[in-house]
Amino acid sequence: MASRKRNKQSVACESKIIHGDSLKKLDQLDSESVDLIVTSPPYNIGKEYEKDNKLSLDEYISWLKPIIEKLCNVLKPNGSICWQVGNYVKDGEVFPLDYYFYKIFIDQGFQLRNRIIWHFNFGLHADKRFSGRYETLLWFSKTCEYKFNLDPVRVPQLYPGKRHSSNKGDKAGKPSGNPLGKNPSDFWVFSSEVAFREDILWSLPNVKSNHPEKTPHPCQFPSELAERCVLAFTDKGDTVLDPFVGAGTSVIAAMRHGRIGVGIEKDKSYVGLARERIKAFENGTLKFRPGGKSVRTPKKGEKVSEIPQEWRDNSVAAE
Repeated sequence: MASRKRNKQSVACESKIIHGDSLKKLDQLDSESVDLIVTSPPYNIGKEYEKDNKLSLDEYISWLKPIIEKLCNVLKPNGSICWQVGNYVKDGEVFPLDYYFYKIFIDQGFQLRNRIIWHFNFGLHADKRFSGRYETLLWFSKTCEYKFNLDPVRVPQLYPGKRHSSNKGDKAGKPSGNPLGKNPSDFWVFSSEVAFREDILWSLPNVKSNHPEKTPHPCQFPSELAERCVLAFTDKGDTVLDPFVGAGTSVIAAMRHGRIGVGIEKDKSYVGLARERIKAFENGTLKFRPGGKSVRTPKKGEKVSEIPQEWRDNSVAAE
């Protein structure tokens, strides 16, 4: 297969957004034709695209199970799936969705390589439990033979000057770390080098109001998250599939790094949005949040960092 020789123009021509239901449209893809599946399926928590079809937890799992079975069919033997989920909440009770999906994937013969935690600063507030500030990304490989490219996603060493101790034989006294950086681990918070050295974490904000990638889609994940999966689990020329592509982020992430992106989306308005964003990317006008940029915190003197006068008045009155 000549996929490694595909140029930028070829990748753009072969990338596409398919309008329709994943359960049906996956049948149109060739068996074992996809190198990576990266997606965030609807969480069934009442977003605008779910309101007309809110399911019970059992119904929700039953709906996605045959889709997962078909994803297994289109994935190459050395391929991977990155399945990002949050929690299902009913009457204040939390059901961690990764727990329910784990068994489905294992029953299909997949092998869990990492359970990755994506932490972010903003989300839905709760008053009867702690506010949720993370989601889970399950990385499964189809077989024992799978792609994993660590170098493109390494982070700066925390202690670059650290050396092996004197009892390490030939390595004694030599630098103990990798000059290209360290493994980012399975806790993703995505930050710049300064924030990394302070927090020992990567900090990646979720896509909210002022995020440069924000679109009308209410549950959009950031390009940097999809890009890390693309870089780590595929090679140039490979095919990346998202069966719930939404605003097209994962397809654009694939194209940005010389991969073929294929997305499936049943909502016609989001299909149009995704295609518009792909066109903007090809024209060089699509905005991205710079990779490695630290999460902004308000500076002293900004109104958003000051205690509101109403709070001060209430505090005085309480005293």
